[in-house]
Amino acid sequence: MLRQEFLRMHKKLRENATEAEEFLWLALRENQLDGYKFRRQHPLSIYIADFYCHKLKLVIEIDGGYHKTKEQIILDKERTDTIELQGLKVIRFTNEEVLLNLSNVLN
Repeated sequence: MLRQEFLRMHKKLRENATEAEEFLWLALRENQLDGYKFRRQHPLSIYIADFYCHKLKLVIEIDGGYHKTKEQIILDKERTDTIELQGLKVIRFTNEEVLLNLSNVLN
């Protein structure tokens, strides 16, 4: 992917966040996770993480319904494996988990 395409995709993802991403971002931005600083739609090699905390080396991904398809499960595993090779921890939540049980997500 060319750098300009990557930057356009990054901008589009930030502008078109899902309801669950916005909901979690508000909580993270208000330091509801022990004061750790998170970035949203943060570039990591060839991927863009939904949320990233440098200090914790943590990536949080919020998965919509299409992540349940066989093809997407395989792609998500490849993505997670690639990110974890960078020494980062990846945690995945569904939209429903974020919207219906934010306190558990933040714990």
